[in-house]
Amino acid sequence: MEYEKIVAYVQKKAAKVDASKISSAAIQVDITGEGEGAFYIAVKDGKVEVEPYEYFDHEAKVIASAEDFLAVIDGKLDPITAYNEGKLRIEGSIEKAAVLKDVVESAAPAKKAAAPAKKAAPAKKAPAKKAAPAKKEEPKKEEVKKEEVKKEEPKKAEPAKKAAPAKKPAAKKPAAKK
Repeated sequence: MEYEKIVAYVQKKAAKVDASKISSAAIQVDITGEGEGAFYIAVKDGKVEVEPYEYFDHEAKVIASAEDFLAVIDGKLDPITAYNEGKLRIEGSIEKAAVLKDVVESAAPAKKAAAPAKKAAPAKKAPAKKAAPAKKEEPKKEEVKKEEVKKEEPKKAEPAKKAAPAKKPAAKKPAAKK
């Protein structure tokens, strides 16, 4: 990233900071490597000012690569952790350099506190729905099958009756003589 873009980015971030509760400080930032250059960050009268030149009356000097410094500014890297890991060097007052942490935290979007619960409005009653006409209960399928099976079962045949012996035709009697 180019030096001018780094300064512009930090200025943009600083414009969002509410520094009313941050102690005053004058910090020079020396960027090493790609985007090399110096600029200063001054915190006073509740404002954060970023200008693209050296500040000889600084209280602290922060030396870091553009990548590490921007990670600090974006809140992705804690300034104290970066210092302890050697990613950020500090010359002069460490307490004044620590103001960077307050600046970064002030620039971060505030976490929304839980809003007090609103009283729920009385629920509107929905219009009563007309009841659907009751359906005639139908027997369960299993019951129907059992009933059908019973009806369909063949009745047992009764024992056959003995047929009466067939009558023999009566023999013709000779006709009576007259």
